[in-house]
Amino acid sequence: MNENKNNLKQSSDSQDIQIARLAFIGASISTLGDGLQAVAAGLALEALEKSSNQGSQNSDEQSKQLDNMQQQIDYIIYELKQFKRKMK
Repeated sequence: MNENKNNLKQSSDSQDIQIARLAFIGASISTLGDGLQAVAAGLALEALEKSSNQGSQNSDEQSKQLDNMQQQIDYIIYELKQFKRKMK
């Protein structure tokens, strides 16, 4: 009878750990998503400000800005991969 209680307690503990792990993963992904959204909003704002102040940008500036955005996206993807490796 004690073995059944121990098995049920271990099963419950294991389930609680899995639930907590899923909650942590969800919160982490949500936080990364919020960060990506903030970066995108900042870039959009910057682009709107530049276009309203300068009328039109030359292609070198646009290329630099696109490179900057690509670097930021690459960094976020890298962080997600690192997070995925830690969760395995």
